[in-house]
Amino acid sequence: MSSHSVEDIKSESRRLRGSLLDSLADPVTGALRESDQTLIKYHGSYQQDDRDLRDERRRQKLEPAFQFMIRTRTPGGVVSPEQWLKLDAIATRYANHSLRITTRQAFQFHGVIKRELKPTMQAINAALIDTLAACGDVNRNVLVAANPLLSRAHAQVQDWAARLSEHLLPNTRAYYEIWLDEERVAGSGEEEEPIYGATYLPRKFKIGFAVPPINDVDVFANDLGFIAILEDGQLVGFNLVIGGGMGATHGDAETYPRVGNVVGFLTPERLLDVATAVVTTQRDLGNRELRKRARFKYTIDDHGLDKVVAEIERRSGFTLQAARDFRFDHNGDRLGWVEGEDGRWHLTLHFFSGRIADTLQHSHLTGLREIARVHRGEFRMTANQNLVVAGVPGGERERIEALVRTHGLDDGHRLGTALARAAVACVALPTCGLAMAEAERYLPAFSARLQPLLDRHGLSEAPILLRISGCPNGCSRPYLAEIALVGKAPGRYNLMLGGDHRGQRLNTLYRENISEEDILAALDPLLARYAKEREAGEGFGDFLHRSGVIALPPYPTHRQIALELHA
Repeated sequence: MSSHSVEDIKSESRRLRGSLLDSLADPVTGALRESDQTLIKYHGSYQQDDRDLRDERRRQKLEPAFQFMIRTRTPGGVVSPEQWLKLDAIATRYANHSLRITTRQAFQFHGVIKRELKPTMQAINAALIDTLAACGDVNRNVLVAANPLLSRAHAQVQDWAARLSEHLLPNTRAYYEIWLDEERVAGSGEEEEPIYGATYLPRKFKIGFAVPPINDVDVFANDLGFIAILEDGQLVGFNLVIGGGMGATHGDAETYPRVGNVVGFLTPERLLDVATAVVTTQRDLGNRELRKRARFKYTIDDHGLDKVVAEIERRSGFTLQAARDFRFDHNGDRLGWVEGEDGRWHLTLHFFSGRIADTLQHSHLTGLREIARVHRGEFRMTANQNLVVAGVPGGERERIEALVRTHGLDDGHRLGTALARAAVACVALPTCGLAMAEAERYLPAFSARLQPLLDRHGLSEAPILLRISGCPNGCSRPYLAEIALVGKAPGRYNLMLGGDHRGQRLNTLYRENISEEDILAALDPLLARYAKEREAGEGFGDFLHRSGVIALPPYPTHRQIALELHA
């Protein structure tokens, strides 16, 4: 679909209504009208089909097995036990009997058919959660550091993130009319959108809040990022980061991943005004003619960083202060039990690719259902697709631990390798329409093939960051990984090397369009050198740079403000 047609669809949609009601009511097909397939994204859903069944259904002269993915809007990935139980019920009644934690701290439901879309949306709303703006050319789910150690700071940053998420919601009542049967009133379809305007943003927009020393949200991969600055455990403000983004197109030099620039410091009370200025700057300066060049990172590169920062300051009426000192140690999750500042305990559980389901090997969905029935704290999804059972009183640890053991919820931590525990993968096949190769389904197999190489070189527990993406759009943030596979075709990937464990440096294309055997053959000698020549505490990506195997990425946007000071 061309950029022009998408812009026309938005403009003519009557504030995201389109003909969705008619599409949903059509009993002849399991699909929506083409324009409505664009508009439903703003309501938090994508139309997909089961690609494993495409050829067979085509042979039988049947339409594709259409289904819908639904994504929640859960700022910071925080849900209560009561909400968890309701979401679990939705997954088992309407979806494919699994919950999936995304890299944006949201739940995704897969396999919902069209006639059950509305009941599913209503059930999500009954859990006091919505899906509005979880997809589309608007701000999407806001990420927040899930660091369980810093209880007070997490609460403060979470509060600001939730306020910003609400502040940046579209003003249209379309969501409530279509899914919740709200009565239309005068002006329906003509609501003022003071932040987004009549055609919303040129492309999707992502925001993340990081709390040093852990960069678990990969703040530099977001269009807009806030790095919390703490003094004596109290939040004094944020360093502002702009212009990150992971998406690219194979073979197109006009598209590339980019790490964000640190451009200054602001106090918390300025946050909403500055964020609004950033979003409206992208709204007005972003490229609406060429959709592949419409992300904020390209707006910054096309207009110049200084001009964009000046425009943000003009619109917000606020001059940014000099960026404050900060340091990130890593961008992973700390698995297992830790005690927070408030004396409550927090248990981080690992799930491969964030998929929570009952299988022949384990009963993860059932186990978390049992925990939700007795847990008195909250659940926090992480941007690395793991889950924190947060706020457990000391006297309740034993009961939670017993349920964890009974249902094998600690298998990922207890039995998994260091490589597997840190790895991330997108959904890819069979449901994602953009996937060129496997990712989620391939991750366990590839990890199992790579692990013997690590074992042979004495690197069994080396914390090497692996990410797999089924296409170059980068939902699993592969371009920040020390080792990344980016899908090119079935069974073939681009091998990217040289990111770092702090999420501050892009990796570089090392081998293009190669098979698994070629990937392993390329990695084997590099791992051997790393084992023999690495310095104390040196990460694999850092070693590849120091040894000259990998050069800094050639992208013209790699220059950053302040990052070199904190590398």
